[in-house]
Amino acid sequence: MEHVDITEKTSDSQPRWLTIIRIALGLILFWKGISFIRDSSDLQSMLQRMSIGVVDKNTEWIAFLITYINLLGGLFITVGLFTKTSCIIQIPILIGAVFFVNTKHGLNQSTSELILSAVVLLLLILFAIKGSGVLSADEYFTSYYKAGSEDGNTKKFFK
Repeated sequence: MEHVDITEKTSDSQPRWLTIIRIALGLILFWKGISFIRDSSDLQSMLQRMSIGVVDKNTEWIAFLITYINLLGGLFITVGLFTKTSCIIQIPILIGAVFFVNTKHGLNQSTSELILSAVVLLLLILFAIKGSGVLSADEYFTSYYKAGSEDGNTKKFFK
């Protein structure tokens, strides 16, 4: 019986157009991190409006973490490096954005922000399951690692 790695199976079967969606998802998260850097007081006020005791006491620290997790996670998802891990780390932040922050604002004020947060959350869950795909840094490094240990794979890198 042949051993098949599940990551190889999902990477090969993933359509190429999903790579464009992964890159767009990463750029959206990166852009959101930049917007949090530009106006960190807005993020802190959103966190204070959540009215959760632990969050109220540490809003500056949590705002700092959310900002830089969005920046790094968005960058990693865009290039396809540590995609599953980056998505799993981003999911709790987006759950907080969808269920606590956007619903507290009311549906009249931030419908587009709520829809964007929900779509990003669903895409994060998708890429946490599917992985980064064929056109990614993860796939490149996996192939490069195999190129050194198996005969015949080095030809695609040293033509």
